[in-house]
Amino acid sequence: MNHYLSPGDYLPHDAPMLLLEKVVKVTDDSAICCVMVSTDSVLAPFLDAGGNLPGWFALELMAQTVGVWSGWHRRQQGQEAISLGMLLGARELICAAGILPGEKMLFIEVTLLMNDDRFGSFECTIDVDNKTLVTGRINTFQPTSEELHTLFQQGQSV
Repeated sequence: MNHYLSPGDYLPHDAPMLLLEKVVKVTDDSAICCVMVSTDSVLAPFLDAGGNLPGWFALELMAQTVGVWSGWHRRQQGQEAISLGMLLGARELICAAGILPGEKMLFIEVTLLMNDDRFGSFECTIDVDNKTLVTGRINTFQPTSEELHTLFQQGQSV
């Protein structure tokens, strides 16, 4: 049985923007993470008046699960586990209900479709009670240290 670290050990996120609570499984081409939608969870600051999570949070949940997948693999290869990645976009992202229901555990699964050293494409789902509520495909980019330095220096005056 594999034991995983917390999602924060694989992601460059801190509260309140760390939206995942647990890493369930990571394989060569997939990852599953979960989080409870409740006033006692990390999602509490983002819930609507009915205790539900707005559906547009699905994209960030999927992106963070990809980040966990990447961070876990980096750690397995002896590299620095945390590295900033970028979400390039989403395709066919569908959350038919418009919300993720309160008092439910969300299971976010990402499956690698294509990857080279820097670009990736993942098929993603969010399931609740063994029913898929959200589907979509996201594309990611892993910038180099030099590119990140240049990006963050653009806004600073010399």
